[in-house]
Amino acid sequence: MPPVYDAIVLGVGGFGSGALRHLALRGRRVLGIERFGVAHDRGSSHGQTRIIRQAYFEHPDYVPLLFRAYDLWRELERETGRRLLDPVGLFIAGRPECESVAGTLLAARQHNLPVEQLTAADARQRFPGYRFPDEFTVVCEAQAGYLAVEACVAAQVESAVAHGAQLHTGETVLSFGPDGEGVRVRTDRGDYLASRLIVTAGPWAQEMLAASEAAVCGAGPTRQASGRWSDWLRVVRKPVFWFAAGPQYDCAQGNSTFFFETAAGQFYGFPRIDGQTIKVAEHTQGDAVADPLAVDRDLHAADLAPVAAFLAEHIPDVAPRPVQHSVCMYTRTPDCHFIIDRHPHWPAVILGMGFSGHGFKFTTVIGEALAELALDGQTSLPIGFLGLARWG
Repeated sequence: MPPVYDAIVLGVGGFGSGALRHLALRGRRVLGIERFGVAHDRGSSHGQTRIIRQAYFEHPDYVPLLFRAYDLWRELERETGRRLLDPVGLFIAGRPECESVAGTLLAARQHNLPVEQLTAADARQRFPGYRFPDEFTVVCEAQAGYLAVEACVAAQVESAVAHGAQLHTGETVLSFGPDGEGVRVRTDRGDYLASRLIVTAGPWAQEMLAASEAAVCGAGPTRQASGRWSDWLRVVRKPVFWFAAGPQYDCAQGNSTFFFETAAGQFYGFPRIDGQTIKVAEHTQGDAVADPLAVDRDLHAADLAPVAAFLAEHIPDVAPRPVQHSVCMYTRTPDCHFIIDRHPHWPAVILGMGFSGHGFKFTTVIGEALAELALDGQTSLPIGFLGLARWG
């Protein structure tokens, strides 16, 4: 007889570690299965830092989730003794009508969030290491900052295990599917049974879902419907760079995290927090990834070109050649909003995926929502706008 659990989490990165923690906090028998190790660099939750903010330009409906996320990050800091969230602030720069500036101001108005709006001239005085065209507006959010991404994943796993969760690393899931009213999970080590399954497999979600549906359903209607995963989930390769920079980019000099929306795309970055470099990346583009295991992690001239052009225009005092680079992956949905829902055919399977490169800050609260959906069948958290029903 295979081991039996109340819930299993497939993929224990950012969101899976959050879900595993909240399942364990509920005192249930739970298992997390991770193909690699804790806080690994093979997926989407690595690279030292992630921006966290509340005046959310992507959609005002995310803001209540962020209020809860901030509370949960602070709770996790208290529990583990780790410093995870550093509120160094954020400025967003672009034309007043662009998505990031207009959306930030809209979210701030709807949720009474304190933000400061600067002219380009004011921003040049406030942030002398950056260049702002005269037509730009700059919006500052003091309560924003950054999360220490690997430490966050490790802290969520540490908490989950401390509250009784089991964790299997270095184990590959082959397929899963219905087993009575629950789910059977098949891995390269054996089978497991659970009342509920949470899938937080990041770039591997599409492959895992399609393989599982094919194994269970063959050529039937559910197998045909599984083709929709390739429409709903697209994995792209995202290079990230660290550039040598002087002390004028330190937080102590008033620097914060930053986001520029330009005609060439959206670019984001972090102040000098290691005493040597600033981190910068482009947010909007990305080459399609056919196999996440084989993603190209080398540095190419085409990777650097848009970021180097951005630096030359907006942060010209920074050395143009990176001293370090990394490659992660975004799993994008067609509208770049998350998918938090039940599997359309298997109600015992809960899906958390498609976080589109802006999800990590939500891992605490989405982990809570996924755990509630699995154990209670519903959640009081406002996630309705993230369901599959928006695509019919």
